[in-house]
Amino acid sequence: METRVKQGESLTRSAFLLAFDLRKEKLTQRGELGYLLRAATLAELLLAGNLADESGKARARTAPSAEPGSLRAVVWERISNSPPRPWQRWVQEDNGKAVRVVRDELEAARMISVERHRILLFPVERITLRKAYLSRRLAERVGRAVRGGRPVGRLDEDVRVLAALAAAAGLKTVVPSWRETRLRRDRIQQLSAPVEPIATALRKSVEAARSAAAIGEG
Repeated sequence: METRVKQGESLTRSAFLLAFDLRKEKLTQRGELGYLLRAATLAELLLAGNLADESGKARARTAPSAEPGSLRAVVWERISNSPPRPWQRWVQEDNGKAVRVVRDELEAARMISVERHRILLFPVERITLRKAYLSRRLAERVGRAVRGGRPVGRLDEDVRVLAALAAAAGLKTVVPSWRETRLRRDRIQQLSAPVEPIATALRKSVEAARSAAAIGEG
């Protein structure tokens, strides 16, 4: 049975909101957030039938209905104008821009507020949730999906996919440690089934980024 993303919902925006540490009132793992957002966008396109998996590569099928300038539109344009390439390539490409695009979408939708200023010559921004309770509820639902209890097949599709991607990214607001990720490995594999090549590409991208950062600090 073919799965679909629910009409009008955005996995990408939800992934951004999931990355908020409500206790610290700030985004967590910001350096890796772009990978998660691009993976969420790729998942939307795959589940909607706009993309297909071709031997581990993303292949364009039908154009999505997307707002010009949205991350979905940007990602689709790049993939549709390229030969099939590995999913990891598309997870990693221009991930800094992905954060800015989704941030601006959420700001325009009045889901977040953004204060911009400079410290010396460096631009700094403070992002605040306007409706923190929405992020809290989302994090609770996604966290429960990872920890188990309810059969995977009975989960809402958006929650299932967000849980899979959050686990692949090691998002601390959902899975506090890689140890917990390992303990839930079988459950996470079940969650990931509809978007398996993207979840795998996201996990490898985050692991590579962390390894590079560790080498740089060494």
